[in-house]
Amino acid sequence: MSKLVVILGPTASGKTSLATNLAYHFQGEIISADSRQIYKGMDIGTGKDLNEYVFKNKNIPYHLIDILKPSENYSVYTFKKDFSNIYDSLIDRKSLPILCGGTGLYIESILLNYQMVNIPPNDDFRVKLEKQTLNNLIHEIQQTDNIIYDSEYHITKRRIIRSLEIHKYKNDEDITNNIDCNHIKPIVFGIDLERENILKKIKIRLENRLNDGMIEEVEELINSGLTLERLKYFGLEYKFIGEYLYDNISFPEMKEKLNFAINRFSKKQMTFFRRMEKRGIKIHWVKLSEIKLINNKINTYLNEF
Repeated sequence: MSKLVVILGPTASGKTSLATNLAYHFQGEIISADSRQIYKGMDIGTGKDLNEYVFKNKNIPYHLIDILKPSENYSVYTFKKDFSNIYDSLIDRKSLPILCGGTGLYIESILLNYQMVNIPPNDDFRVKLEKQTLNNLIHEIQQTDNIIYDSEYHITKRRIIRSLEIHKYKNDEDITNNIDCNHIKPIVFGIDLERENILKKIKIRLENRLNDGMIEEVEELINSGLTLERLKYFGLEYKFIGEYLYDNISFPEMKEKLNFAINRFSKKQMTFFRRMEKRGIKIHWVKLSEIKLINNKINTYLNEF
């Protein structure tokens, strides 16, 4: 069996600061599990906070950040493949792999060893389905194959369309990925914060980011050729600031809607993490102040190897 430390939690919970602390003390490297931080030029809106990857004047190595242009696509399949390659490299170098992020699907694909399908995007198929409403797509996926429909996961058009796209090609040859993560025996920590504190941190962080150039960041993406539709694909900050820059909504309206959307997103993240527990993933819920407890648990865990 091989070791892996996982740090998860909702947005603004302090995952990166904990991960870098642990990487420093346990000679580890961080593998990002964030579906938007993979993109270059999307720094403030995705909360990369690259300055946090320094602990006590030591640069903490990180992976799967700034690897793609915003115009390029990425998938859970690609993430699992990239993770596996990086993970094997870290184990070979005797460095502790620390998987850190808030994209539950990425994390779960490793912990539950998803059997992935290697199906490229079908642009014509996607354009056709994008014209349908969310409710119509939900009905379609239920009618197509109710077994693959998951009411907690299929909450956006993008996720439903991808699932339908996969289903459409499920009989193709060589669609099963042979990347196997069964050899990994992880220890998983979740950041435990009161809901009220999360909402407060989200509000303060949003204010700071708006003052620190987040609008200018989205403006630069537009100037580089990114369309409003592509910005909407990334959601949250990029969607609402994009709407504002295209004069579809006012600044106060953008700020209010964005704050509400991030709050709702953080709640959905927690719902996903709780569902992971129901699926058999043991999560040790800890507070950031409990660093000694966390260190002790990791020491005990590492002694098993």
